[in-house]
Order: sequence, then C-alpha cells, then structure tokens
Amino acid sequence: MSLDLKGKVVTVRPKETITTKQNLPYYVGISQETAGANGLSMNLVVIPPGGSPKAHYHKDFETAIYLLKGRVETKFGENLKESTINEEGDFVFIPPGVPHKPVNLSETEPALAIVSRNDSNEHENVVAYDEKS
Repeated sequence: MSLDLKGKVVTVRPKETITTKQNLPYYVGISQETAGANGLSMNLVVIPPGGSPKAHYHKDFETAIYLLKGRVETKFGENLKESTINEEGDFVFIPPGVPHKPVNLSETEPALAIVSRNDSNEHENVVAYDEKS
C-alpha cells in the first residue's frame, strides 16, 4: 500500500502490537504503510522479561537502535559467538547481514527500544539465522 502523503506531516499513534518474524511484540510507528515513508522505518520493540527473539539478520539494510529501558545482551556474528551488553540510553548500530539475537537480562521488567531501519518495509528482509550452524 502506498499513501499519497507528499508534503504532509504524519503522526502515527500505535495502540496495539504486532508479532514480528523475530517473534517480538512491535508497535509499528513509521513505515511505508503507516506514513508513506520511502526509505526508513521506526518502531518500538518490547522484549519481555527474560525474553529473546529468534536469531536473525536483516539482509539488505542497516539497523539503528536506541535503548529506552532495560539491559540487553546482544549476541552477534558467526554462530552468535560475540556479545555486547547495552543499557538504557545506549545507541546501537547493526550492519546489514550481521546475525544477532538480543536477550533481555531482566527476569522482571520488559526492555524497550526504538528501532530504525533504512527500509520502509522492514519485515520483508528479516532472515532467520540458525545459531547452531
């Protein structure tokens, strides 16, 4: 779906989540479908307490993340052998094609992050990654 919103300011107020291919609840914010965006998307992702999405990578686009709440370990790289821990207020960059799997380190509180990508249809390029390969 393509919206004709050229020259207009668009506000998106998501009221409910969708479940992504990564198996996480998302509040869809800016995308081609919601705002007529052509080259970016921005969403709010919720990682439940102790939760983690399926390992995956984004085939053709970059991902920028701002962690609003929580502590998250992101396992990444070949066989997810590398990792980094991020906290509230951190910005995170993930290049195209890098396998990754964030893990909420809290067993009691959800982690919240704003996720932006240079693709207005972000779910199209999500590829499952077999972390045992």
